[in-house]
Parts: sequence; structure tokens; C-alpha cells
Amino acid sequence: MLATALLRQAGRRETAKVASMAQTRSLHDITFRKKTGQTMFKYGRGGRSSTNGHIATVFGCTGFLARYVVHKLARQGTQVVVAYRDPDEARHLKVTGDLGQIIPLEFDLRNREQIMECVRHSDIVYNLVGRDYETKNFTFNDVHVEGSRLIAEAAAEAGVARFVQVSALNAAEDSTSAFLRTKYLGEQAVREVIPDATIARPGTMYGHEDRFLNRIGDGDGWQFWVNEGKSKIYPVSAIDVAQALEVMFLADSTAGKTYELYGPRAMTYEQVYELAREISLKPLPIRPLPLPIAKLAATLVDKLPYNQMISPDLIERMTLDDKPTPGAYTFKDLYIDPVDLQNVGIHYLRRFRSNAVFDLPYEKGEGEIKKGLYHVID
Repeated sequence: MLATALLRQAGRRETAKVASMAQTRSLHDITFRKKTGQTMFKYGRGGRSSTNGHIATVFGCTGFLARYVVHKLARQGTQVVVAYRDPDEARHLKVTGDLGQIIPLEFDLRNREQIMECVRHSDIVYNLVGRDYETKNFTFNDVHVEGSRLIAEAAAEAGVARFVQVSALNAAEDSTSAFLRTKYLGEQAVREVIPDATIARPGTMYGHEDRFLNRIGDGDGWQFWVNEGKSKIYPVSAIDVAQALEVMFLADSTAGKTYELYGPRAMTYEQVYELAREISLKPLPIRPLPLPIAKLAATLVDKLPYNQMISPDLIERMTLDDKPTPGAYTFKDLYIDPVDLQNVGIHYLRRFRSNAVFDLPYEKGEGEIKKGLYHVID
């Protein structure tokens, strides 16, 4: 009996000792938000299976870019609220973070109470909501301007320390594209509510799930271009853009600034198609189409249900050159070196090759990779 009592007492002491060790905190485990003075405590040794004390809300989480943003935030121990409309489209995000770190919440862009519920505990909000085409329920203005304003107002009311608005390169008030025009107006609407909001303007993004390289590489049938394929763009990797948004997460020095995030090389659509032909080893036939005919055809196709590939405004954007603003903040100011599409295009376009040539090497651009530059998809 005595031996049993001693063992129990020793067990209680060991349990108390472990609990005491688990509750130990050091000064480097404490971080603050300068704007609000909010205190965050770190738990664990860092990384995916720990928590850094931050809570981030990502609107537009089911989009192409957002999956990379959610993953990069969650892997450093951030608890991420993913605001969704369709639970099936957000299901894949659950595995981007450890158990309990990804919090799915349903919301409607016109429902202020639901938006407040998504941001009430967060210290940073990312607004990645956007549409490439209009529908009978949501116009460009509804999504890019009114929706952005409502999210910003909810974030301001909840006392959120940081707000990051994702816009688009070439966004301008006088743009001939309604998409780009409303993106600019959305920036202004957010800045009216939160003057120190950070604006990110990514260029044409590419990646495994994009609507850019996938549309080109899968072009076994008849494809078209406008402006004879001479429009210049700066293709940028979605992973690089997500990394930039991750840097903005903790860098309070980015508050109130606008960053234009575009690739290192200007390419015409004709050059992009030629690159796709070289990598995929397929002819990828294409024909020039007069702009009025292209817009008329896009208008008719746009009336079809579930059309997500083409719209009249997309045709208009295909005629515009990317024009970075001189002196604007870029990747360089975030200490990020974006990768060149010519160097990494093989990773995204090889899958369009036939079985007979799938393993053939692609040499172009290999020698241009800088020593120490690694682009890891993790």
C-alpha cells in the first residue's frame, strides 16, 4: 500500500512538472501588432504543428491563388479562417494546415453579419474575392467594389490590424476593361475605409490550376488570339505572388503601400504560345481573329450557363499591354526574386505531351537558373 501511494505521489509530481514546463513562456514567444497593440503568444516549436498566435481570414479562398496563400499561412502555425460559399470547393483546404488550424465559415458577400463573423477574431484579413466574368447575380461592380467595401467595413469595425486587398495589374479608373476599372474602384473603396490597407496588384498568373497555360496547352482544337498575339504581358508564378502575400502578413512596413507583382520577363501572347509548342511538342494550332468578331462570339458564349472560360471583357483585356507603374513597389522591395516562365514552364506544360515524347528533356532556359534560387512547391 505504501509503495502504491509513493508511486502515485511521484506520478502527480511528474505530471505537475510536465504541466509547468508546458506553460513556460519566453519573451521571444510574444509578438505584437503595432496598430492595435494586440498580443499574440506562440505555442510549440514553430511550423505547421504549432501556433504563432495569429488568426487570418482569407476571402475568396476557393480561387486559384488563395489555395497557395492559405497553405503558406497555415504552415507557419497561423489559424486560418477560410470564408467560402460552396463547402465542396473549400474542402481541399482542410489539409493545408494541422488539425484545428483551418476554420471553414460560410458567408454571403452581401450578408454583413456573416462577414463580421468571419473577421471578428482575426488580426489580418486577405480579400482575394474576384470574378473574371459577370453573372446575373453578381456584376463586376458588385464583387470588386461593393463587396470589397463591405469586407473592409467589417474588418474596420472588428478592429482588424492589417488588411490586404488583392487587385490586378493595369487596374485604372479610365481602363477600357470593366474588370480592371472596377478593380481600381475597389482599391479606392477599401482605402476610404482603411487608409493603411496594403494593395497587391498581380499580373497574369500561371500555375497548375490556372486558366492561362492550361487553356493554351490543352488546345488540340482550334484556338484564337486577338491583336495578332502582340499584346505584352509579364507572366508571374502564383507561388511567387502567394509568397509576397505571406511576407505582408508580418511586415507592418508594407501597410498603406501598393505592390505591383509581375514576372521578370515581358512576353507577347505569340511568344507564350511558341514556348508552349516547344515544351509540349504539339502544334497547338491558332488563328488570328478580328476584335469585333471575337467580342461578338464571346458575347454569345457568355450567355451560356456555366461558362467560365471566355467573356467580352476578357477579349478586351487580351488587347491590353501590361504597363507597370514606374517607381512602384515590386517583388524586389519584398526581397523576392520571381522565377521566369521560360525556366519553369516545363513543370506546368509537360503534362500536355503525348506518351511517346513525355520524358524528352527540355534544355531552353536551364542555364539561366541562378545559383541558390530554389522554387519549391510544398
